[in-house]
Amino acid sequence: MKSRITTLILAALVAVSSLAQGIIHPKVGTTATSKDGKMNIALVAKKQNYSVAMKDSHDPDINSPKSVNVSPDGKKYYVNSLEGGKTVVFEMGTNRKLKTINHNFTDEGSKNLWAKPSGLFKWHKQWNNPNTFMGKPVEATFSHAGRYLWVPYYRRTYDNNAVEPSAMAIINTREDKIVKLMETGPLPKMVATSHDGKTLAVTHWGNNTVGLIDISSSNPDDWHYTKLLIVDYELPLNFGNRHVNRDTESGYCLRGTVFTPDDQYLIVCCMGGAGGLAVIDVKNQKYLGRMQGMMGNVRHILLNDGYIYLSINSSGYVQRIKLDKFMEAAKHMTNEHGRIDGWENCKVGAGARTIEISPSGKYIFAACNNASRLCVVDTRTMQMIAEIAVDSYPVGLDISNDGRYVLVTSQGRKNGGGNAVNIYQIDYPEPEPVKKEPAAADSDSIAAPAADNGSSISQSSIMKWLSTTTGQVTAGAIAAVLIAAVAVPVSMKRRRK
Repeated sequence: MKSRITTLILAALVAVSSLAQGIIHPKVGTTATSKDGKMNIALVAKKQNYSVAMKDSHDPDINSPKSVNVSPDGKKYYVNSLEGGKTVVFEMGTNRKLKTINHNFTDEGSKNLWAKPSGLFKWHKQWNNPNTFMGKPVEATFSHAGRYLWVPYYRRTYDNNAVEPSAMAIINTREDKIVKLMETGPLPKMVATSHDGKTLAVTHWGNNTVGLIDISSSNPDDWHYTKLLIVDYELPLNFGNRHVNRDTESGYCLRGTVFTPDDQYLIVCCMGGAGGLAVIDVKNQKYLGRMQGMMGNVRHILLNDGYIYLSINSSGYVQRIKLDKFMEAAKHMTNEHGRIDGWENCKVGAGARTIEISPSGKYIFAACNNASRLCVVDTRTMQMIAEIAVDSYPVGLDISNDGRYVLVTSQGRKNGGGNAVNIYQIDYPEPEPVKKEPAAADSDSIAAPAADNGSSISQSSIMKWLSTTTGQVTAGAIAAVLIAAVAVPVSMKRRRK
């Protein structure tokens, strides 16, 4: 009860702060410079739905945009319009709209899209047409080297209190088309993909649970839940007929989610309740416990260069600590509880929501909701070095592969603001490296074995590959591999001569 009251007080303070500030809509062309004069930030474009008169930037599909995700190849970005029930696809650089994906379904029209029920999620009542609804897209994650985009829905539109199982769409990014629907627990918000691409985690804000999905197959029909894990306790959803504010009445309000680099563990932010970071042993599919010591109301989490980075919403901070230090303490929790001190802190704007890091790892960009600012932190000093105005109530953020563009979504609230995507161009003191595009995942073909160290293909690797092809390889493909097995060693021998 005490933790719930604390969460409500924090929410009230945030709301009062926002009202006092007023609504802002910075113009394209707005600029800012870092304190040392070496970084320049410019608002170069926007997509908005608050002014029809601004024809160059107006887009009616931008309706309460919650998040933005840049494709791994850097060519497109996807904006989730929560209240509009749409994912809008734009071309990076030109900002040309490529497609609008609607999340409206009927029982009959979507029946072939649904994955087999897992049996993990229970319904509280029987609905006549449970698969007829509009999904409200929240966050997203890519899998299979960008081939698929996973988009969870805040709730099904008929489920006013978000107590029933929600759903998640899987979009084939080649066609930008929904190819699969999967059930989730109540009120899913964050999704994360493991580094090895074999596991996907979906975090349920609505009842303190986390689902793990096996996505190791390249065939969407094979994807399935393997475990539903509970963080401390599963929140009872016996609200009766009363209206419930699920932004606050959701237990720990699980949010930011990330796999450790070795994919052994999953770390989940507890934005509400008693707070902290929940730690899950992915390999053994076991909840280890909840670590505290960081500030309360932790919202987003990043791992980079051996550090954990957190955004602290209510007080507007970015915190960090060494990952190995954190994990060592997490492995020695007592009764599923632990504490770690020694966090480095950087004050940014009030209401720090999504944070992302530049390709070099030198800069953290933070969308600060209440301050209506995009703030920049230098990770070498953990000091804020720059800030620039954003359309009121920014929440989502992502960075282009080369770091040149930072995209920020402003969701808006009942008293105004938001309904905008701001595109900023960043001129850094030194050129940023370009993030490497992951190897293409192609479920339509089978890759031949690669040569070891660029020299030769062993007989054992060929035989192993042939034994796993299950008759799908053509005679031509086999011949090509055999030719390569002979040609490469011969070529190397000639070079040595």
